[in-house]
Amino acid sequence: MILRTSSQAPGPVRRRVATGATAVVLGLTLALGGGAVSAATAAEPAAITGIILGVGADESQRTVTWYSSADTAQRLQVAPSAGLTGGEFPADAATFEATGAANIATSGGFNRHATITGLKEHTAYSYRVGSEGDWSPAYSFKTQDFEGDYDFLFFGDPQIGSSGDLPKDQAGWQDTLDVALTANPDSELLVSGGDQVETANTEAQWDAFLAPDKLRQYPWAATIGNHDVGGKAYEQHFSTPNTDRSAPLYSNGNPASNSSGGDYWYIYKDVLFIDLNSNSYATSQGGGGDAAHINYVTDVINQHGTEAKWKVLVYHHSIYSPADHAKDSDNKVRRVDFPTTFSKLGVDLVLQGHDHSYSRSYLIKNGAKANAAEQPGDADVYPGPGGVLYVTGNSSSGSKYYDITTPDSSGTSGAGNGADPLNPKNYWYNSVQNQEHVRTYVKVQVRNDKLVVENVRSGTCAAPNSSVEHGNWCENTTAAQPVGSLVDKVTVHPFHGDGQDLQVNVPNPAPGEFGWTIDGRNGLVDLGTAQERDGDHFEATGKINPITVSDSRRSLAPWSISAAVGDFQDAGKTFSGSYLGWTPYVLDGGAGATAGKPVASGYDDGGKGLSLSRGLGSAAQGHSRGAAKLGADLALKIPDSVEKGGYRATLTITALSS
Repeated sequence: MILRTSSQAPGPVRRRVATGATAVVLGLTLALGGGAVSAATAAEPAAITGIILGVGADESQRTVTWYSSADTAQRLQVAPSAGLTGGEFPADAATFEATGAANIATSGGFNRHATITGLKEHTAYSYRVGSEGDWSPAYSFKTQDFEGDYDFLFFGDPQIGSSGDLPKDQAGWQDTLDVALTANPDSELLVSGGDQVETANTEAQWDAFLAPDKLRQYPWAATIGNHDVGGKAYEQHFSTPNTDRSAPLYSNGNPASNSSGGDYWYIYKDVLFIDLNSNSYATSQGGGGDAAHINYVTDVINQHGTEAKWKVLVYHHSIYSPADHAKDSDNKVRRVDFPTTFSKLGVDLVLQGHDHSYSRSYLIKNGAKANAAEQPGDADVYPGPGGVLYVTGNSSSGSKYYDITTPDSSGTSGAGNGADPLNPKNYWYNSVQNQEHVRTYVKVQVRNDKLVVENVRSGTCAAPNSSVEHGNWCENTTAAQPVGSLVDKVTVHPFHGDGQDLQVNVPNPAPGEFGWTIDGRNGLVDLGTAQERDGDHFEATGKINPITVSDSRRSLAPWSISAAVGDFQDAGKTFSGSYLGWTPYVLDGGAGATAGKPVASGYDDGGKGLSLSRGLGSAAQGHSRGAAKLGADLALKIPDSVEKGGYRATLTITALSS
């Protein structure tokens, strides 16, 4: 639960609510995709290839996509791994009917996909695809807690085949996944920067990309790159949730053509992810261009933004990159079209690929550097309202790198590619730029009140590094920059308006632990986990961050500080702000300050608690000039019928004076 307090002049109460993703524990149920599968004779054998685990609409879902050599009716079978005996699936294993269609001629065969729903927390699952007597091998994945902190990994362009040496590209890609997931085995998502392959419909490249078994154990959140878009193989290999495949989101405006496209979104715990087909950017191509994506992002955030604490956008074409594509005309168009909308909508992080080099932008607001004082390589950044961090991923396979290019005199905002006044070797928009011709990946730690973004080396100059093995230069000192070492790390601390946030996690009833921590630097007060009392309710206590009142007026007019809280929310789950009470006090006397009256939790007296405006402190006419510091002990009591979750609400503080 987060309680935000905001100091403002009299007028309409502002309220912002950030909520965690819904955690629903259900039995496995049937999920059907679009398009019917024509059934051939059950006896016809089907070779199953290209199996990949994909992200679902939320943490309780996964998708699975595969190729079949025969047009047979197929299904996906899932069971908790603990229920398998001798590798055999139990009779009550959940079954999900597959849908799909014939592949294009160059791919051959048929594609199938199914969605697993109703997954439970903290469970290892096994799954297989096919039909009775003709099953694929079994693969496994595990779920973790459906609330709270987690890590995900972001991978820049594997672009398998771009070096001209398919086996070496595959080896580098395999090694990056092995290195990243050995170091971070509890990562929950693998997020794509696009360009899975070099040539859109070359299945040998797709086979090499899909070869690592890690892609059957961790969900892959696919992104369309410019090397993926020119054929249907991308859509055949990936089933994505909440996908809009309408004409404006295709570069040629024709979803039925031999081209892939569409935008999609999903919520994973506390993050709303929105994935865009940035290949469609100009209406002259026939699609809806950047305007269509802006409308899509706006609609999704307006409808679902309050269901998550963080907003992360993913698309292929990096608009703030440092290398060969930095000055591309299409990226300059996007650099003008996107940033103001992203700032206005409160986007926190944008993940991009395309330029085969690493960069981390300064915080960008409305197409310009948000804070002129932000220094190159700052380890901690504090986005004011509208500040957005843009990250470009380097090659994750080593198949191709682009060298960093030189700024010009075209300007230091908007579409410009001028130099950073604080670091003239960099572009104006980049805090960090790096290219060693070494494979890397990006790790993102999602926490209650920060995002930690790290660029991590997954290789060195040594093999597997296809581009370098084929004669490209490399600059890396193995002893000082080994596998697993950091290229860059930054912690993003969110903006909390003019006030304070408090957070409490409500557990399942008994057993439960209660603990409070307060983080006053950037407004968040994390109230920890509530504790069950007397078998019928939860309790939590804490303190607001002190409020300082300063009054030097000669009129010695009266003043007062009051506050009210809205409902606590976690996605679709809520409970009333009336359950919050407080006991105000004066920490530092001055300015005639007297504390307001205690207010009981509505759980105790059936009252309205802090859901009505209550006095924190005040001073009468003729008080002395000076400053006072006001505080309050918070007391939260809620019924144990409140569902598990991380709840947030807004406490708005209003200052009144004559």
